[in-house]
Amino acid sequence: MGQFRRKSVAQFVINFVALLLGAASFQAHAQAAKEIRVAAAADLQSALPPIAQRYEAKTGVKLMVSYGSSGTLATQILNGAPFDLFLGADYVFPEKIVAANLADSKDAIPYAKGALVLWARKDSPLQPLHLEALSDPRVQKIAIADELRAPYGRAAVAALTKLKLYDQLKPKLVVAENVAQASQFVQSGNAQLGLISLTTAMSTTFKEQGTYVLVPDVYPAIRQCAVIIAKSDRRTEAHAFLDWLLTTEIQAELPKLGLDPVR
Repeated sequence: MGQFRRKSVAQFVINFVALLLGAASFQAHAQAAKEIRVAAAADLQSALPPIAQRYEAKTGVKLMVSYGSSGTLATQILNGAPFDLFLGADYVFPEKIVAANLADSKDAIPYAKGALVLWARKDSPLQPLHLEALSDPRVQKIAIADELRAPYGRAAVAALTKLKLYDQLKPKLVVAENVAQASQFVQSGNAQLGLISLTTAMSTTFKEQGTYVLVPDVYPAIRQCAVIIAKSDRRTEAHAFLDWLLTTEIQAELPKLGLDPVR
């Protein structure tokens, strides 16, 4: 009888521990399902947070965002980085994920359109700012993003080339890894001018510290696209967020953040 009781107690303990482990595993999975791991282009550093906060308030799902140049993020995803959603700053880099059969769609999905601006600090002698400031002899350094890794850098080089200024200004170009870093260069005064994203120029800090002018549409359209990663275990949540981002209501809010809607 005593041996039977000992076995019963032991079995009860085993079952209880298994129950606790199962509950912990379920809780961890539920918590994970409330988070989406997002690789986001650097131009979204000021635009995405208010969108993410609004979505979390609405759904309880939190966006865990890593920012970088589109090229760098695409390389990380191609090398197996555990993201659920990639919000690029163009079509080219998300399409590389599609071409590698790592996306769960046959094409990259446009979610916004970006714009390039020329920005300078308010205390700059180049104020009031205008596009002709690019040729001002007082300008020694102009910050741009890397054209090979950052779509806004590619747009900057294309614009300068089309305006027949690239050869003249090439020695003055300070090349940053991404558009956010290019913005920091000119914000800090390490460059007199910066060709940066409208999203950054419209952020609270940059509006307080500087002014901008839009660069004419002489560069290829900045069509910002997204892909959802095929191997993600949170594809449902990622699709739900992207669908919400593409709703008429949210698309109508994008111009306030420096982006044009695609719908």
